[in-house]
Amino acid sequence: MARPVWSGSLSFGLVSLPVQMYSATESHTVHFHQIERGTSDRIRNKRVNERTGDEVAAEDIVKGLDAGDAYVVVEPEELDDIAPGRSKALEISGFVDLDEVTPIFFDKTYYLGPRGKEYAKVYGLLHRALGRSRKAGIATLVLRNREYLVAVKAEADLLVLHTLHWADEIRDPYDEVANLPEKSEVTDRELKTAVELIEALSTDWEPEDYHDTYQEHVRRLIEAKQKGETVEKAGEPPESTNVVDLMDVLRSSVQTARGKRSAGTRAKKASGTRKSRDTKKSEAPRKSRGRGKAAGGKQSARLDGLTKAELYERATEAGVRGRSSMSRDELISALSPSGGRSRAKAS
Repeated sequence: MARPVWSGSLSFGLVSLPVQMYSATESHTVHFHQIERGTSDRIRNKRVNERTGDEVAAEDIVKGLDAGDAYVVVEPEELDDIAPGRSKALEISGFVDLDEVTPIFFDKTYYLGPRGKEYAKVYGLLHRALGRSRKAGIATLVLRNREYLVAVKAEADLLVLHTLHWADEIRDPYDEVANLPEKSEVTDRELKTAVELIEALSTDWEPEDYHDTYQEHVRRLIEAKQKGETVEKAGEPPESTNVVDLMDVLRSSVQTARGKRSAGTRAKKASGTRKSRDTKKSEAPRKSRGRGKAAGGKQSARLDGLTKAELYERATEAGVRGRSSMSRDELISALSPSGGRSRAKAS
């Protein structure tokens, strides 16, 4: 089980609920060390006095704000003394319709759980009440010497906390973005065709269908360099659409998108037919199942002879979930017939 990043009491009205907060997301980014070119020597960052060049111990470092003619020095304990909410309180000041909170305010997501089984009833009550009212509780929270604006909402079987940006942290787009059009000159035909393109490209939201392709390419590059091989370079970005050819480009895009959708529909039907055949095969006598196991053994043996990069490519083609964080053995297990069936059951 993960360790909580914060513990305290969530309160609304006179009701108080001891809770613990857990990170809801994790990063799979490949992290590199800094080394000197041509060597295996690590590069270390040191805290040094810019005047003397001497290294300074962490306990001798304090915070200072440049006030022009001198620095205003602040000790770490002084910041702790003035931090609001030192009593570990998460007090909901009001409830709002979550749809009114625009996405730009959302920052990071955490899971909230009761601190003990004895608080399950109060936790369940707040969860069901938020779900039925379709509201989110707005509160403030102090975490790692910083105060956050947060929203607490019901999701699936648990409470979720979203940290929010403060209003004065949101930049005005008209101050930041150059060349924003005051009024676009768009014809009805162009608008209608653009809407058709959006409809043709519309799909169901399936987050498992999307993955970090850049990190996949980084891992392939590392594995290729380990074997002294090279990888194919990425293609050039598309050229900007010429406004004169906009209508032609829109029409071609709609036709292409509709063609892909038709191909996808046919593929799904074919997949359904294969599943039906697989179901019939699974109902075959045990003797034929034994031959299937033998074939599965041969398949596993063939997978053992592949590199991790080759296994990863097969996992990508097969749509294996979680493949980016799998080891070589886990990829072999997921791609083997028995492993694929067990993963399908799990999903």
